[in-house]
Amino acid sequence: MAYVTLSTEIKKLVNAQRSDTFVKELRAAVRDGTVEAADLPARFTLPKEFSRRGEEDTYRRDVRDMIIEVTPAYEAWFADMNKELAVSRRGGTVKPTLENIEAGLVDFKALAEATRQKMQSSFTKGQTLGKSRKGSASTRKPAPRKGK
Repeated sequence: MAYVTLSTEIKKLVNAQRSDTFVKELRAAVRDGTVEAADLPARFTLPKEFSRRGEEDTYRRDVRDMIIEVTPAYEAWFADMNKELAVSRRGGTVKPTLENIEAGLVDFKALAEATRQKMQSSFTKGQTLGKSRKGSASTRKPAPRKGK
């Protein structure tokens, strides 16, 4: 069996600022029985920089290290979790950027369809507006000029 420590797995994360969330999710997966792991007495510092409200300086947290059994189930869980944590999630929706589309966080086909519908709607609205102005301009009488 192959084993790996939590401290080395955190170094593999794409987004180090989400390392605290990764630790929480790993502990939940161990609790559920999805991942086999055990606590180690050693501690290590998370790469995430925390900040307190109203203060400018940052600090870091130490967590207990764990030893994890590397299985195909764990590797699949890690890949999925790393993909989920790749983008920093401040808002409720993922922004459609090139990185997010390539990572699979945004559905490109749905984005393209929404763009197509938006463009078609805008085009139809412009055509309708043009036709309505064309018809009313020919029936309208010019304003009388004021004479001298």
